[in-house]
Amino acid sequence: MGRNKKLFSVGIAGTVIAALCCFTPVLVILFGVVGLSALVGYLDYVLLPALAFFLGLTIYAVYRRKKMAC
Repeated sequence: MGRNKKLFSVGIAGTVIAALCCFTPVLVILFGVVGLSALVGYLDYVLLPALAFFLGLTIYAVYRRKKMAC
């Protein structure tokens, strides 16, 4: 059961981190302050696949948890 809890936690944490794609304007401001605004064009190529992966991982963990409860 500890492994399932860890998988679920990693999925949730990853989903939250990957959800930063919704906060791209904040990232643009932060990158502008640091001088990395040239990398803003590549955010979608990184964050959207990461969001999809971690969302899938979360769904898998929830499905597995429900399956083990039965």
